[in-house]
Amino acid sequence: MYNKLVHKEARLALVGLGYVGLPIALEFAKKISVIGFDINEERLTMMRQGIDPCKELDSEAFENADIEFTSSIDDLRKASFFIVAVPTPIDDHNQPDLTPLLGATRSVAKALKKGDYVVYESTVYPGCTEEDCIPVLEEISGLKAGVDFKFGYSPERINPGEKVHTLPNTIKIVSGCDPEALDTIAKVYELVVKPGVHRAPNVKVAEAAKIIENTQRDVNIALMNELSIIFSRIGINTYDVLEAAGTKWNFLKFYPGLVGGHCIGVDPYYLVYKANELKYHSQIISAGRFINDTMGGYIAKKLVKKLIGMGKGILGARVLVMGITFKENVADIRNSKVVDIINELKDFGVDVDVVDPYTDSEEVKKMYGFKLIEKPRDNYDAIVVAVSHDAYKNLDEKYFKSLTYDNAVLVDVKGMYRDKIHELKYWSL
Repeated sequence: MYNKLVHKEARLALVGLGYVGLPIALEFAKKISVIGFDINEERLTMMRQGIDPCKELDSEAFENADIEFTSSIDDLRKASFFIVAVPTPIDDHNQPDLTPLLGATRSVAKALKKGDYVVYESTVYPGCTEEDCIPVLEEISGLKAGVDFKFGYSPERINPGEKVHTLPNTIKIVSGCDPEALDTIAKVYELVVKPGVHRAPNVKVAEAAKIIENTQRDVNIALMNELSIIFSRIGINTYDVLEAAGTKWNFLKFYPGLVGGHCIGVDPYYLVYKANELKYHSQIISAGRFINDTMGGYIAKKLVKKLIGMGKGILGARVLVMGITFKENVADIRNSKVVDIINELKDFGVDVDVVDPYTDSEEVKKMYGFKLIEKPRDNYDAIVVAVSHDAYKNLDEKYFKSLTYDNAVLVDVKGMYRDKIHELKYWSL
């Protein structure tokens, strides 16, 4: 299989061309012949024009790429090596929603032939590939896994907004259903990953490795958020404490903040689900999720108390929220916890304006029911800098004062302006 791909006698298909799938597809398309498969025709049209719908890649990424963008199962049948990279969200009850994953699996199954390979990159709980996906492939294709076709798991490590630790510069975990599959899958990924691959002993280990990468980060940020709540009551600045503690060589540097998006704020629930299935109730992971999921409401209530303390009325108070994406310097608004701040403030009767130079107002309207304003107005009672976009880093107190009444409050969620604000009522996590 590897030699056929390298000599373009076989093709690789990337199923799912979002934040994860498109960069992977284009990287492979520099080396081998690729089929980019997605069910969204509008997005496919943009990609055929050299436009990344996610606004992560520039037009140069599409140049000289040997790739065919399609939504046709007939086109998908031209491939022999399939990589599935679709979202794995949660439902309203924080349970895994495998709808996109199983939908993509059914598409692959319709195209699957003897001798083909299927590799999953989507983040899942340990056991999902073999227990949920492979049976679907077998049932629809009529083929036997490990005999008629090979499979494996290689978790994605794409970080939206990241310009240094990109796919070619990041070690890739690979696994396979047997030694032959592992060897082939490793060789294929080594075509595009300069530091090489880490060969996990089995698929479940690779699945677990991915999910704890994000769970570890989630739990550590939750600890910082809880410390921030405690330190706020004590009356000391969290960042001052972390700066002092960070002088010890083995102190791990994490910071408080909103934890949203489609990875860190979602993936731990997959592990909690699996633990519950095995009759174990997660203590630390679940507690961390609770803290991080409630930080938006905490910040909003903190702002309301600050406004009351400044003698301002809450009903009809005017607040500007700067940033709505789930993290800095990206366009992605999925599962943004800034929305929790906005909704909580609106529940108090606050008049909220929202600006963000990185994302699209229509997307915000479609997902959350309100539009962004193009530029800030003035006479705000408070400003919440919710996302630390690069575009905000050089703003100063003079700028914020030009947008506010006297005695206004500035909430600096990520502490960007610490030690720079002297006249406005300042607060950060």
